[in-house]
Amino acid sequence: MSSLRRLILLLPWAALAACSDSNSLADPTEENAVEENTVGSLTDTPITTASGYSIATGPIRIDQSAEFDFAFDIEGDAATGQAVLLPRAALGITSTGSADPGIQKSTEAFDNIDEAPSNGYITDAAVPVAVGDRLLVRSRVICSIGVPLYAKMEVLSIEDGSIQFKVLADQNCGYRGLEPGFPDK
Repeated sequence: MSSLRRLILLLPWAALAACSDSNSLADPTEENAVEENTVGSLTDTPITTASGYSIATGPIRIDQSAEFDFAFDIEGDAATGQAVLLPRAALGITSTGSADPGIQKSTEAFDNIDEAPSNGYITDAAVPVAVGDRLLVRSRVICSIGVPLYAKMEVLSIEDGSIQFKVLADQNCGYRGLEPGFPDK
């Protein structure tokens, strides 16, 4: 085979290698951005109040859908009780995917959290939270490639039976990057 013919046959492979990235994922299509959300307590707000949260879609009324990753509640008295986030398994809702939704606390400043770990999440117990806490959140498996989504959040306030938090969710399947813009990890 001539050298020119070999070169012509190898050009498409070289172009493909140059365009792909090291994580073998499709290019991200969703930009990461910080937003604020509020959800109400499971036991201390009207049933019409969203008490669950989905990384993929935001606040969820859990009386209408089980497509949430965690719920918010206050254990004990509404005025003095402990605020908690409850992953689905803590509520007795089992997942069919390979990873349960979960939560883990972080000591890093919100802006310094740039990538979610794939493991180490609390999946089956209440996670106590307070104003200022920073958390990493893993969703249920909802991506067609069989992986969860990831997010970081910071608790801004807990009052009147509700929790307000800022969150940056990476909506790109297979990515764990938690910085604004298109993720690269």
